[in-house]
Amino acid sequence: MNFNPDLCRNESEVESKLLVGYLLPKLGYSPDTWHQEVRFGKIRLDFLAFVQKIPFKLDAKSPLGLVIEAKHPRKNLDKHIYQIRNYLTSLNIRYGLLTNGKELRIYQQKAGEVHLVFQCAGKDIDDRLPDIIQLIGRDFLQQQLLSPANTPSPLSPPLQTSQVLASTPSPALSMKTIAIYHNKGGVGKTTVSTNLAAAFSHKGYRTLLIDLDSQANSTFATGLIKFQFEEDDHLKDRNIYHAIASSDTNFIPDLVRESSYFNTPEIDVIPAHINLIKYQDPLNKMMASRTRLLTKLKRVENNYDLVIIDTPPSRDIYAEAALITADYLIIPSDLKPFANQGLPTVKEFITTINESRETFGKQPLEVLGVLASKISTNARYLEHSFPKQRAVISERYEMSLLESVIYDRTALSACFNQTVIVGDIEYPNPQSIFKYAETNRNAAQISALEFEVLADEILSKIGLIK
Repeated sequence: MNFNPDLCRNESEVESKLLVGYLLPKLGYSPDTWHQEVRFGKIRLDFLAFVQKIPFKLDAKSPLGLVIEAKHPRKNLDKHIYQIRNYLTSLNIRYGLLTNGKELRIYQQKAGEVHLVFQCAGKDIDDRLPDIIQLIGRDFLQQQLLSPANTPSPLSPPLQTSQVLASTPSPALSMKTIAIYHNKGGVGKTTVSTNLAAAFSHKGYRTLLIDLDSQANSTFATGLIKFQFEEDDHLKDRNIYHAIASSDTNFIPDLVRESSYFNTPEIDVIPAHINLIKYQDPLNKMMASRTRLLTKLKRVENNYDLVIIDTPPSRDIYAEAALITADYLIIPSDLKPFANQGLPTVKEFITTINESRETFGKQPLEVLGVLASKISTNARYLEHSFPKQRAVISERYEMSLLESVIYDRTALSACFNQTVIVGDIEYPNPQSIFKYAETNRNAAQISALEFEVLADEILSKIGLIK
């Protein structure tokens, strides 16, 4: 049986058709020598293969094995190098296989350093199978287990400096968390949160979007609400509430949903739910609920470069949790009087939040600035009123203003209002402004560029680009 990468249309098919149905048997692993969804503390592996039969024992006497990570065919494998590195070094496992069906890579860990030792296209896997077997086949690993020297295979290609991964991630890639908050509704928080997350993803950053608003606008905007009837609601038992309410520290991976149709590449989302409203009072009585999200995100800090938190337009428990968790804050505003009049309250809220952060040794929240959003494109307004409104932010409210501007364009609402018909039912099928621009270039290109400029400004302010 030959492998056809075109048959793998999603991550599940990469797992079932390439790994389980083809590669693991070819490598000599029977079902009792590999296991799927293996957990070691905060680490969760897609596959772990061993020369021993299950149940296996992972200790200093049996360090050799094979970690396999499967990704969606559209995912860039470069974004997951540090993930596979972390698995190999943390668990002292010798080999890791990373594949999206279109490409296959094999990494080797030795003395804490991880090297790329094999790489081929999915269409070439059949032809390169002998080389793959002699690198990570079960018989090969069994021979290595009996050889204390653990010498590298002669088939391993010479390593260039660029192929050696550092044993620890660059400090510049440590996870940064950004809250999008204003206590005035209707200022574009959801538009900014979702499309900024999409912009970061387009630039190659591993991005997580968290919806902490009971209105669940970001959840809807990223296409996670696909049900028409209450009994089909698949979000009520797995949403952001469960991360805040539970003392279980390994909750984040269980809550993450992949928003595969919203953006290319897709982004990870932790959804909200309307039930957040009714749980607010019980959570208020638990002080731990304000810091649980912070604690749990630390458990996945090697999985993401950037986390965006969409917040409610209020000073409730969910807004507190968001601002206690975040490293940075962006305040979207249409710069109109009601939004401006809310800024002193926002400043007071930040002061209160910083007092709480100080009690557990967290630095004060860094305000990146007020972001002018939902700004009219009317020429007379932009010439006469807009400059005055911008000046008010610094002169009257003594707050900095971001250089970027998000204008109120038709494309920004149109991309969220896309639908798809399945049978006789029309389902929402929202898209990011970048996804929408792929088929509506003239209408959406300018808005997409505005978010790209905003993303660059933010990345510069938080030190990820110069």
